[in-house]
Amino acid sequence: MKIHEFLAEGLVLPALEARSKEAVLRELAEQVARQEPEVDAGVLMEHLLARERMGSTGVGEGVAIPHGKLPGLPRLLGCFARSPEGVEYDSMDGRPVHLFFLLVAPEDSAGAHLRALARISRLLKSAELRQRLMEAADREALYRTILEEDGKF
Repeated sequence: MKIHEFLAEGLVLPALEARSKEAVLRELAEQVARQEPEVDAGVLMEHLLARERMGSTGVGEGVAIPHGKLPGLPRLLGCFARSPEGVEYDSMDGRPVHLFFLLVAPEDSAGAHLRALARISRLLKSAELRQRLMEAADREALYRTILEEDGKF
């Protein structure tokens, strides 16, 4: 599975406006709903918050991978966002999060969902990539950087 299969350039946000965990999730959900008419932002937000109550998706090193499943969704969807200022997110390492990769999966897609999460996690483990993402000039550069890195493995 490759990132381009579930992440479109229109779902890459170079500068989040949100300054809190809940506001980040809301901004991401609203962006997905604007781009994908089958997604209801409110329903997605409920699922994301429910997942966060089970444990923070802030994995450390300035990265969070919020995720959830939605009934009726026809395919995997991703949304990548950057917060140059960083957001307090209850991360495992206690540090602010700068890079967010949202993954939304159909309710019955356990295998694809797990493969996509593993792919995102592997991608964002690279300190060099995280630095390049922080330095990327705009949406196009962010998207290109993600796809180039994903193409390496």
